[in-house]
Amino acid sequence: MDRDVRDVEVIVVGAGFSGIGAAIRLRQEGVRELLVLEKSGEIGGTWRDNTYPGCACDVPSVLYCYSFAESPGWSRAFAGQREIHSYLRATADRYGVTDVLRCGVDVQRAVWDQDAGRWRLKTSDGEYTARALVLATGPWHRPRWPDVPGLDTFPGPVFHTARWDHSVDLTGRRVAVVGSGASAVQVVPAIEERAAAVHVFQRTAQWLLPKPDFAVPSALRRGLALRAVRAGQYGVQEAIGYAFRHPQLARLLQVGGRMHLRFAVRDRKLRKALTPDHTLGCKRLLSSSTYYPALAKPHVHLHPTEVSAVRDSQLIGADGTLAEVDAVVVATGFHIGELPLARSVHGGDGRTLHDAWRNGREAYLGTTVSGFPNLFLLLGPNLLTGASSAITVLEAQLTYLCAAIHYLSGVPSMDVTPVAQARYNAEVQQALRTTVYNTGGCTSYYFGPDGRNTFCWPWSTGRLVRRLGHFDPTVYTSAAVLRSASQASRPGAR
Repeated sequence: MDRDVRDVEVIVVGAGFSGIGAAIRLRQEGVRELLVLEKSGEIGGTWRDNTYPGCACDVPSVLYCYSFAESPGWSRAFAGQREIHSYLRATADRYGVTDVLRCGVDVQRAVWDQDAGRWRLKTSDGEYTARALVLATGPWHRPRWPDVPGLDTFPGPVFHTARWDHSVDLTGRRVAVVGSGASAVQVVPAIEERAAAVHVFQRTAQWLLPKPDFAVPSALRRGLALRAVRAGQYGVQEAIGYAFRHPQLARLLQVGGRMHLRFAVRDRKLRKALTPDHTLGCKRLLSSSTYYPALAKPHVHLHPTEVSAVRDSQLIGADGTLAEVDAVVVATGFHIGELPLARSVHGGDGRTLHDAWRNGREAYLGTTVSGFPNLFLLLGPNLLTGASSAITVLEAQLTYLCAAIHYLSGVPSMDVTPVAQARYNAEVQQALRTTVYNTGGCTSYYFGPDGRNTFCWPWSTGRLVRRLGHFDPTVYTSAAVLRSASQASRPGAR
């Protein structure tokens, strides 16, 4: 595509799994006028940004790839960051979408022009316009920093796991890890062997299941064997999802978590500190076979408290405990519930997405938002779960996206009705009421400021795929037909 093209049919913002997948599928559906704008210098999304030691997928590798581009070469059952990033780059090359990528272009503002029927984007590279705008910025994007007095005055290196400072050698140093979620569970075992001491500050104990990670034999990397493994892993994930929708079964699964903890940690005091007080599945499910053994080592110290202050080189826990350290690793995750561009995307009445979501994030099928014509969200509100692969969810959305873009070939704009959006979200919230996500007795990033669960899908992945596989134009309002059927069907019309 001509590098000077500024007006296209579809602009995708973000070049991680969602953005690259969208570009490939739209190309396959015949959309030629397409651009992908990526603010960083290369593609990869979260797998480009997270390069901390031990970073790996917590979903089985065979489920963490596009179904149309299965990787027969995963070296491990749970692939590492470098391998996943390489897969994404190779797939973009393989499917020929690198020519529509514009890396180093930061989208600063997007405004819907009702008269023109186009989105106008202000970027670091000037203005772009498009009939449809796809936000593929992902929920694991903006690192969340703890609000700890004095942290900014710490005399040594301080960095977030998502912005790992590879110039810092932790060998022989005393290291504090603030947080006990997914990244901490991976990074602590990866650094403890070379650190003189590791102090882990845990605000909330997490449930952990064993992680059956192993080198994948070559015989399982291709053909029928690969498909059988994929089907088996999908079945396991769906079984866990079923338990999360029926809390009494989640408590049975929790027995496995207790046994894992008991066998891995012999010290009763440490085991008690690591035992959660909520039902398994209430928070994101974690898996590791190395985290508990790392915590049991004599030079690794668990502080079952949040950090309340930093004074000089000391971290002070809310329970009064002190830890003198040389470096601080912040492992507190991301602003999951905040779409990066929500404050900068203006809909038909001038409101931003942030304004529209002031009382809580919601979208129709997690994809379209009333008042924002021709706008599509990928991995939007209430689509993910604690068990399913984000790639499975993404591909279901891409099917819906392609159907919607095809529909747009005959109308100038489409906007989901407020009634349809409200009815759908009421259905979602009603179904969530009995899940472990809502009844498990914890606080999590699943919930927005208004107290509603705006993250989780309350049904099976199969139901999600079926629901997104059916595009219903009657829930959208649209202007008069823009052009005749013969015009819309001629080559290049899309």
